[in-house]
Amino acid sequence: MKMKNMTKDLVGRTAENNVAWLAYRMCGRVSHYLGQLYGHARWTREINHRDQVLARVLDDLFPDLTVASGPFHGLRYPKGRAFASAFLPKLVGSYESELHEALERLLTNSYSAVVDVGCAEGYYAVGLGLRLKDAQVYAFDTDSRARDCCAEMAQLNGISEKVHIGELCDSDVLRSLPLGQKALIIADCEGYEKQLFTQEVRETLAGHDLIIEAHDFIDIDISRYLRQVFSGTHCIESIMSTDDIQKAHRYTYERLAKYNASERRMILGERRPAIMEWLVMTPLPAQSGLQIGAPAA
Repeated sequence: MKMKNMTKDLVGRTAENNVAWLAYRMCGRVSHYLGQLYGHARWTREINHRDQVLARVLDDLFPDLTVASGPFHGLRYPKGRAFASAFLPKLVGSYESELHEALERLLTNSYSAVVDVGCAEGYYAVGLGLRLKDAQVYAFDTDSRARDCCAEMAQLNGISEKVHIGELCDSDVLRSLPLGQKALIIADCEGYEKQLFTQEVRETLAGHDLIIEAHDFIDIDISRYLRQVFSGTHCIESIMSTDDIQKAHRYTYERLAKYNASERRMILGERRPAIMEWLVMTPLPAQSGLQIGAPAA
């Protein structure tokens, strides 16, 4: 304590001295740099530990890379990875489980088409293609590696003839698709929602169902904008994502029983940058009888 008081007294008496001040500044910069190095080293160590745990779980529980539960139970993966999202939650069947109830409700419809904007490796595109036997699937992603994996997944699951894969889906492309009588549009397009869902697109989609992930952490007005655009044509249900810590405590899967809470957090974690919101939209009664969309090719 005496040494600490002596140090404070010395600093107080020398703080106005230019030479001493330069020395203090230099010490501060060195300390800041060392702190950054420590932070990076700690982050790297944690990431490496997480990856080791997840690789062990993958080999232990999912050697055949097949989804174990959820709406796409039985969906097979050609490669041991996902694009722009966590992989193991998809194999467990917990991925975006907040949507499962609404999705199962929608899947009672007889859809003529599915549109997946931001399809990544094909979890939804191919999964929905398997569930909806009569629907043509239009999957879009700007990442060529994701498109290749989506094509492989469609081939592996025996539905490559009905899965049509494209690059960028803008508003003109969306309006041109042969949606038929009733379509389901799913969008996870990383902040592109305002550009994609224009007033003109709304008229095209007035008779169809949508699930849109609103990336408000990129643009805080996205969810407000979507509500404004679709309020005249659709009933809008809001579904919020669950924090990864809560998933580790609340989600119960028999095959994960042997893992502790910390490991379950890693396995089930989707590592979202914020609490996310999905808008599930179904046509208002006045729109449900409309047959809107481009004619079938």
